[in-house]
Formats: sequence, C-alpha cells, structure tokens
Amino acid sequence: MYRTDLAIERMEMAESEGTKACDNSGVNMEKTDYGSDVTATMISIIDESGERLLRKPKGKYITIETKSVIEENEEVKDIVIDAVASELKRMISFHYNSKVLVAGLGNRSVTPDSLGPETASKVRVTRHLFMMFEADGDDEMSCVSCMIPGVSATTGMETADIIKKAVEVTCPEVLIVIDSLAARNIDRVSTTIQITDTGISPGAGMGNHRTGINEGTIGTKVIAIGVPVVIDAATIIRDALNENVESANQIDEYIDKFDEQLIVTSTDIDMIIKEFSDIIAAGINKTIHPGIYS
Repeated sequence: MYRTDLAIERMEMAESEGTKACDNSGVNMEKTDYGSDVTATMISIIDESGERLLRKPKGKYITIETKSVIEENEEVKDIVIDAVASELKRMISFHYNSKVLVAGLGNRSVTPDSLGPETASKVRVTRHLFMMFEADGDDEMSCVSCMIPGVSATTGMETADIIKKAVEVTCPEVLIVIDSLAARNIDRVSTTIQITDTGISPGAGMGNHRTGINEGTIGTKVIAIGVPVVIDAATIIRDALNENVESANQIDEYIDKFDEQLIVTSTDIDMIIKEFSDIIAAGINKTIHPGIYS
C-alpha cells in the first residue's frame, strides 16, 4: 500500500502491527547519537524471517536523521558529514591497495532525480593519477573512478549493464552508488540519509524500478547511499484523511479507482539536492581518502 525505500520505515510499519526488533524477529537495531539531533540507526536483517518481516534482503541498513541541514546550519552539516563518514567506515575498510568505483544514478535534468549525478561530481577521482605514476597503492588515498551512467530513457541501456562493464575495467573492491529514494513518512523527506550494503534498484525513488545493482548482479561489493526526496501523493492523502472518514477503506477504494502514480517533492528541492550532495560527497571523500580529508 505504501511506497518506501527506507528499512527504518519498514521496521516502524512492522512495529505498528505488534512486531518488535529482536533476535527472534530476524532483525537487530542499534542506535548512535552524534549530537545536535543527528542520530544513526543501524538495522541488521540477519535471516529469512527478517527478510519476510521488512521485505528487504539480508544486510545492514543505516539511517542517519537530521532536521537542520536545509536550515543551512553549518555546524550541524559538519556533524552529519562526520556521521556519514563514520558509518561508511563500518562498511568500507581503507588500505594501501583500496580501489573504489563511484556511480551517481539518476537524471541530472530532473532535479529530484539528480542527487546521484550531483554527488558523484563532487567525489575526488584519483585513478588517472595512479595510472600516470604507475602506482599500485597509496597510504593516504584510494584509487577512485567515477561515472554518471544516465538513465535508460536517454542511453537505451540498462544502468546495471553499464556499471557492470565499468567494474570489469576498473576492478574495484567496492562500488558506491548514490540515488534518490522515496519515503513513506513526510517528516523523513529531505531529512534522512540511508546507507546499505545490499545494493539498490535504480529509479526506485521515482517509481521506475530497473535491474538491481548488487553484488549478485555486478560481481563486487556494493554500498548504496540515498536520500528520500519524494513521497507518493497517495500516501499523503491516506495519512491526511485516515482519521477523518468513517471508513479507511473508502480512501483506498477512491485511490485504487484512479490508479495514478503521482510523486510529490519539496518546493526547495534544488537546495536540498545541493546540500545533501555536498554532505554525501564529503563523507565519501573522508572515508576513501583519509590522508587528504581528515
């Protein structure tokens, strides 16, 4: 009924039905407070029962939440950057021979879908330097390649196929993909960053699911980072009216009758994309180039 790409919202929906996160449910939760109302919640889906409960594959899902980024609070922004870097370091280990490929998914011409391209353009690329100096590694920075594969409507190719070829060329030990997501709770739109080691389905946030990008389809470890910048209009309608009609079924019947997919975003989406692309790129740079960004 509700569209969401966030594991934390799946958990909240399960809890509203009486299921709590615990070993018996196949889901564990761990929370970290970074200060200034910046928190990170790690949800670990550990077995098939957890997969059934949250309808997501096994793995780790980290949700970083903040309310002050779009208020242009630089102090909070720095804390969120440190939080992103700290949580990424739990999934990506830097070492002398580190090789990373970064892929910014989405359509740069559609502002809500431009988070991936905007973020990727701010990540420090170094592979050309390694090739120029014939270096096999470095103590301060990773060998980093970057790509913006576009969308199938403009390339005529599946994004997963393009990235797989790039992986074959660059041989990274980890692929970092960035994309826009969808939320179920309007309070999480433009206030949340999700990091997961289970990959991503390109275009999911815009209601256009494509071939999944994960270790199984790509052949290397995949870390996906996303920000929910859209919400399904039907969700807003249901939430607004659920307590104001005699029967909630009337709402569902009305929405299902028209069966329209209408995605809603914020009026200041351009600023949101700018701020979150800055934050995510800075967090990635601190993680994969620790000797340069410390």
